[in-house]
Amino acid sequence: MIFDALIIGGGVSGMQCALLLGAAKSKPFALNKKIGIVMHQRASHLENALFNNVLGLQPNSLGKDILIQGKEQLKNLYPDVMQIENEKVISIEQIGETYFIKTNKNDYQSLLVVVALNYAKPFTIEGLEGFIIPHQKSSLEKDRIQLKNENHLIKKGLYCCGTIAGFPSQFAIAAGSGASVALEILTSWNDGNHIKIHDKI
Repeated sequence: MIFDALIIGGGVSGMQCALLLGAAKSKPFALNKKIGIVMHQRASHLENALFNNVLGLQPNSLGKDILIQGKEQLKNLYPDVMQIENEKVISIEQIGETYFIKTNKNDYQSLLVVVALNYAKPFTIEGLEGFIIPHQKSSLEKDRIQLKNENHLIKKGLYCCGTIAGFPSQFAIAAGSGASVALEILTSWNDGNHIKIHDKI
């Protein structure tokens, strides 16, 4: 199977991207799109996070609970989004218009790829080494990295979001970054016509 969009990373930005793409599956331009997300890439910074200052989250919300709840939310609301568990991406290679993604267990193909990992070293995905630069919004002593991009786009068909895209490590910012990438992808599927996904009562 060839994915239309494959997200690498099941943290805040990756899951938010997947949720919006999943929410658009009923739209004519997204109806037959194949969407997937590689859920486990490395230990998430959410594992030891505590949230009191995020709109919509109850005070004392735990990051480790959000990781579990996010997966369930995605599964229950948008089961067509394939969740790939317990695999680590080893390499990404572009051949023609298609990206070939190799994990420790399987090989995948996708027309679009979204890298949604955190900004910690080491970054070990072969094929992306040339895009790694020092993180532009993190202190030098933390020695964080990002992927060089312009408005989330690394190159045609290859996006990044969250801290690996150069954004600060804040829950709301990471979620917004993932949502922004989803809307860019949906707009491209909609022949360049800008799209927003809202649920209404």
